Amino acid sequence: MPHERGDIPVSRRGLVIGATLAGVPLVRSDAAAQGAATRGSVPGSLEVSLTVNGEARRLVLDPRASLLDTLREGLALTGAKKGCDHGQCGACTVHLDGRRVASCLTLAVQADGRAVTTIEGIAPAEGDLHPMQQAFIDHDALQCGYCTPGQIMAAIACVQEGHASNPDEIREYMSGNLCRCGAYAGILAAIQDAAPKMRVG
Repeated sequence: MPHERGDIPVSRRGLVIGATLAGVPLVRSDAAAQGAATRGSVPGSLEVSLTVNGEARRLVLDPRASLLDTLREGLALTGAKKGCDHGQCGACTVHLDGRRVASCLTLAVQADGRAVTTIEGIAPAEGDLHPMQQAFIDHDALQCGYCTPGQIMAAIACVQEGHASNPDEIREYMSGNLCRCGAYAGILAAIQDAAPKMRVG
């Protein structure tokens, strides 16, 4: 149990809530970061340089900010979803240096000097969808769609990690991504369809 101080628990979540209520921004992106650097650092903040979907970004961050909040609130990349916010549902899955991570449990400062890929960055703005995106459409592997970005990012990683050789293995390595609508049969079929196309590409 976290210790209580007033109405806000002394925990990571409590500190973030407290900062939000106090009007302290958790993330300042690019232009704001430049201004903060010119005026001198915001007390307690850290300057972070990272590459997001192939684009170099410089941010001034509260060291408590999660990668998920930084992507959604600081960079307006809202594909990664905030589901459980405890790393249990997989809706926030992104790739960090090519490896899947739960961005809600990853501090943004841990991405300093590293490459982040979100659902927005897996296919070119002009051109075909990523084979996994197309397979999800072809196999009706979604219903409400809330979990779909995280499912697709995890599915791509599942194939790239070499864990898509049979249905049982796919189920095991996708087990961290939950679908409340129960589209699991379609998700499995989509991964089986996309895997050979990804290996060829």
